[in-house]
Amino acid sequence: MQSSPIAGLIGLYELILFVRIILTWIPHDTEHPAAQFLFKVTEPALEPIRRALPPLGGLDLSPIALFMALEFLKRIFI
Repeated sequence: MQSSPIAGLIGLYELILFVRIILTWIPHDTEHPAAQFLFKVTEPALEPIRRALPPLGGLDLSPIALFMALEFLKRIFI
């Protein structure tokens, strides 16, 4: 079965989100253009989720929730 272009774009966005998550674990220059790009692309989707989820002792679960939502959307478009 062939994937749709939308499913491919969702997969690309998941990769971008994954790289952003990895960058939070390692020291990096937040002013670097690549880091700025990752933040600008992912933050509009993460911020509303962050506001909706209750705080859990400093853990940010918004990326997990976003991954789940993206997987759901990808399954719809496959």
